[in-house]
Order: sequence, then C-alpha cells, then structure tokens
Amino acid sequence: MRRLKSSRLGGLCLAALGLVMMGFGIWRGEVIVVFTKAINICLECIGIG
Repeated sequence: MRRLKSSRLGGLCLAALGLVMMGFGIWRGEVIVVFTKAINICLECIGIG
C-alpha cells in the first residue's frame, strides 16, 4: 500500500512539473515556433513544400 502512495505522489509531481514547463513555454512564446515547425513538417510529408 505504501508503494502505491509513493508512486502516485511521484506521478502527480511529474504531471505538475510538466504543466509548469508547458506554461513557461507558452509564456515565452514558444507556441508559434512549435506550430511553425509542425506546419513545415506536414507540408514536407505531403510534398507541397
């Protein structure tokens, strides 16, 4: 039972850290960079770009 509680705590801590890092990336304006790269990759796979 104790092991289950510690694994839940670790998972929650990692999830919270991930949300904080996502918020930091959004705050820095990295969303535009990520979307631009995603569009370029999609266009290259389709063969348009």
